[in-house]
Amino acid sequence: PGVVSCADILAIAARDSVVRLGGPSWKVRLGRRDSTSASRSAANASIPPPTSNLSALISSFSAQGLSIKNLVALTGSHTIGLARCTSFRSHIYNDSNIDPSFANSLRRICPRSGNDSVLAPLDRQTPTSFDNLYYKNLLDKKGLLHSDQEIFNGSSLTDGLVKMYAADTSLLFKEFAKSMIKMGNIKPLTGNAGEIRINCRKAN
Repeated sequence: PGVVSCADILAIAARDSVVRLGGPSWKVRLGRRDSTSASRSAANASIPPPTSNLSALISSFSAQGLSIKNLVALTGSHTIGLARCTSFRSHIYNDSNIDPSFANSLRRICPRSGNDSVLAPLDRQTPTSFDNLYYKNLLDKKGLLHSDQEIFNGSSLTDGLVKMYAADTSLLFKEFAKSMIKMGNIKPLTGNAGEIRINCRKAN
């Protein structure tokens, strides 16, 4: 506390978690400082919601200096983790670009109303392993979120990248690592800006 910032700890933990689950490693640039405030609304304004279409995703990433290749590679982080029913309900009931049997299986746990907090894996086969099955699921129209399936939905901008990552894990790992480094360098607080928090839960 007071020496290593919470921002750096999070960046290192993200890298080490990916490695622990079988994914790639990368060199984390250190020296970030913590903000003196936190804003959920500001964070949500910069992170695209699961209802986003492809153009909104591209615009959101571009606003942070991230390319379409970065977008498709970083979306691969959805090979791990879970999402709430409220995040994928619209996709399984309203969208046509979804495998019918996959949608039906999800409707059994996520009705049109209720069960809002029920969880489903973003990658149904290996939700605790960092691999390329997320992309293979997209090829089969089995993306859990609307925004996931938008990455592979007939666009010449992203479909080819999805196919490449589905076919080549080593290429995915290389591009994911490069994209994580690039994302980690977005407007960090350094020098005398911000602070180093004593308690990561709150500003000093």
